[in-house]
Amino acid sequence: MEKEKYYITTAIAYTSGKPHIGNTYEIVLADAIARYKRQMGYDVFFQTGTDEHGQKIEEKAKEAGITPQEYVDQVATEIKRIWDLMNTSYDQFVRTTNKEHEKKVQKIFKKLYDQGDIYKGQYEGWYCTPCESFFTESQLKDGKCPDCGREVTKAKEEAYFFRMSKYQKRLEEYIETHPHFIEPAARKNEMINNFLKPGLQDLCVSRTSFKWGIPVDFDSKHVVYVWIDALTNYITFIGYDPDGSKEQFQKLWPANLHLIGKDILRFHTIYWPILLMALDLPLPEQIFGHPWLLMSNDKMSKSKGNVMYADDLVRYFGVDAVRYYLLHEIPFASDGNITYELLIDRINGDLANVLGNLVQRTISMAAKYFDRKIEYKEKQETIDQELITQINELRNRIEAKMEHLEVAESISCIFDVLRTSNKYIDETTPWILAKDETKKDRLETVLYHLLESIRVCAIKLAPFLPETSAEILRQLNTEDQSEQFNLKNHYQLQEAKMLFARIDKEKFFDTELSVK
Repeated sequence: MEKEKYYITTAIAYTSGKPHIGNTYEIVLADAIARYKRQMGYDVFFQTGTDEHGQKIEEKAKEAGITPQEYVDQVATEIKRIWDLMNTSYDQFVRTTNKEHEKKVQKIFKKLYDQGDIYKGQYEGWYCTPCESFFTESQLKDGKCPDCGREVTKAKEEAYFFRMSKYQKRLEEYIETHPHFIEPAARKNEMINNFLKPGLQDLCVSRTSFKWGIPVDFDSKHVVYVWIDALTNYITFIGYDPDGSKEQFQKLWPANLHLIGKDILRFHTIYWPILLMALDLPLPEQIFGHPWLLMSNDKMSKSKGNVMYADDLVRYFGVDAVRYYLLHEIPFASDGNITYELLIDRINGDLANVLGNLVQRTISMAAKYFDRKIEYKEKQETIDQELITQINELRNRIEAKMEHLEVAESISCIFDVLRTSNKYIDETTPWILAKDETKKDRLETVLYHLLESIRVCAIKLAPFLPETSAEILRQLNTEDQSEQFNLKNHYQLQEAKMLFARIDKEKFFDTELSVK
């Protein structure tokens, strides 16, 4: 039987510099969703990559004394290195300087021009270089860019425009009839009230004031402006071509999920759907605008100097500890916060105490009392039922949360079972049972229950903490991938190894951070 497809994308990272941990959050979140869907039996295609054209890059390359291509090659390599460091399982890493993509973008631009959706005009307005966006006087906030708060410059130039207004009504109707198209709901309301209701202006889709872009092949003065170049990556790299698309495109499109930051929601929920309507293509099933990761409750910014980088955090704490924090601590619909203190508290409290301690205690007791060989001995008592029920309900509880992309809550469901397992140790007191030879079968049954709990939790942790999950299953020495309590396992355990060491906060700040 053919598996059901699941096509998930992140926004493509802009190659203006090294991504900070806030940027990295998105790829880790997408990876957790992709891994979960694979675990649930879907045929997943997970695409990410880099957005590599624009005036900002042209300027940065000039400052660095290298060509724009050399500049983006360096930054794209760095972004891919960090995505790989975070153990993300993308299927394709795309770059918009890819020659095939550039040819397809030119064809798309020409198609839209030929059908009257793109026309030539004059642009006069306020331009923000970092955001690569034009604004009218009324859109400015205190005379500055409404998106990033930086200075804007007056710009006037010949440009091609895309007739957004032509498709406004159709988009409004689509959003109304597809309630889950934009998630969370608060983001949807923001798009409707702030952008659609006031009326859409036609969109500037070419520039003449810089050269680092895809040339408009029928008008060489112009380069294709960011939206038609960057947004179309979601279709061009899976085989879309106006002259005839590949089989892969027919299989994968429409995307099941575009995962993007809330700050670029307008481009993905207004510009992109309208562009797809003009190309007569179906719209993606869902666009999810995730919240930001703040540092000490402030938006991260290199200019403010309040940034953290994934490679530093991984060096201090390890990949899965960083993944855990990102996935567990960012709420579904509101911004999350990161500091070294919070990170250490979470590692010590959840990963070392709850998870690591449970695995180490259980395997150590199995080694001490049964030479690491454990079988089910049918000595159940009433106290066991709560744990077994929780284990057997775990898959459905996670499924209900992941259905709504509630990743943090899904992880909490697993840790609920781990906490119950720790409580079960305290309540069954294996060290007391071990003193009574007549209770030997009961002791083995208790340890068996704990091992089954750990096994199922390890399997369900795999999308979120892949390395930790694999290490737990290695220590359990089992290939049983069933997600229910199984009475027929025979455990021949490996030696217990510490999963997460507790971190001494004072020592960390005195040594690690002071060295840096």
